[in-house]
Amino acid sequence: MLLCLSFDHRTAPFSLLELLSRHESDIAESNSDAGLARGAVLLSTCNRFEAYLDVPGTGATAGASAGSDIESAAEAAMARIAETVNIAPETLADHARVFSGQLAAEHLIGVASGLHSAAKGEEEIAGQVRRAHSAAQRAGTLTHPLEQLFQAATRTSRAVKNRTGLQSAGRSLVDLSLRMAESRVTDWSTARVLLIGTGTYAGATVAALRARGALGIEVFSPSGRAASFCERRDLTSVATEGLASALSRAQLVIACSRVEHPALTLDELRTAPAEHERLLIDLGMPRNIDPGITAAPGVTLLDLQTITAHASVSELGAEAEALQIVREAAAEFAAAQAERDALPSLLSFRTHVLSILEDELCRVRRLHPEGRGADAQLGEESLRRLTGRLLHEPMTRIRSLARAGKTGEATEALNALFGLDVDSAETRDADAPEPRRDSPAQGR
Repeated sequence: MLLCLSFDHRTAPFSLLELLSRHESDIAESNSDAGLARGAVLLSTCNRFEAYLDVPGTGATAGASAGSDIESAAEAAMARIAETVNIAPETLADHARVFSGQLAAEHLIGVASGLHSAAKGEEEIAGQVRRAHSAAQRAGTLTHPLEQLFQAATRTSRAVKNRTGLQSAGRSLVDLSLRMAESRVTDWSTARVLLIGTGTYAGATVAALRARGALGIEVFSPSGRAASFCERRDLTSVATEGLASALSRAQLVIACSRVEHPALTLDELRTAPAEHERLLIDLGMPRNIDPGITAAPGVTLLDLQTITAHASVSELGAEAEALQIVREAAAEFAAAQAERDALPSLLSFRTHVLSILEDELCRVRRLHPEGRGADAQLGEESLRRLTGRLLHEPMTRIRSLARAGKTGEATEALNALFGLDVDSAETRDADAPEPRRDSPAQGR
């Protein structure tokens, strides 16, 4: 069963998102316990933290029991995360949304398509989903359902980009923050900009700055990657010993690095005094800039919480079209997974029928050992073709029933009609009813 625990800018304070992001590697390790989940993918971005888990089913098919199973799995996963970050499970659950099955698929596909971003339609999120997928591949925590889910999310995000105007209409957080900075920056061509970070957001920031005509861009990397980043983009890199000087020159500082602790503090800014006012933009999660930095004279800080609060509403037409694409993709994913869950029934049925055929052919060969000529071979081929044709229709029907969410019924019918012993627990996840959309954690 697929399970998603979601914390984002709409349900959780940024302090909690920052705490979860800071412990991402520890949470990933704690969720690798096979008793909790068969597989896991963590998605951590500037305004969300989500855990996608492939949790063992419990075999329940009754509606109330299945809902209880989903809640129990969510509670267990929530408790593990809460223990890892040293927070009360109830506090964590108060800010979580829980999705399972097709709704978990629809949520991730919507996230990858930019539908749930603070700035609707932002393109950066699709790359972050791909990197979360790749990280789980490297860690060996992907299962087949999770692999298929993240592939579907990536495919659909491309379809949304190509078929709708959502991403072209939507503004990324980078663009939104620079729009907010325009009240301070009167001439981008003469502005002195210091960029802290060399990741995807840094690349998007450079592109957005150059689109506005910015020329004086310097780059500092806490991880030491500034030189290679700048060489590819014809920018000026800043070494650690030159950071204070670069901070003194900069009118605009944009931080978007992956760091465990703030890369810029009040003490560091005090060692780099400036006569001009400075605007600092923090796009990092966890924070790249200590909020206490505003105690320095002439400093204004825009952090993610402030930027997100100013995110505009996207074009309703493009969003509606994108949402329809997302829902269709989620429904197809769920149907394909349900059809895959029917494989044990299909294989058992096919093996049963073919074994009857082989028994009959062996019997005929024993009775007529001399009959191995062309006529006998033609007879065997005819029987095999007949068997194949007889198998085709019921196997097609089983697949159709599975896609309609009736795998359990098909399995029970095969067991009753042919005396098979296919474990219906193999298909329990497909039969479990979905919770209501945006169902809160732990029965809230």
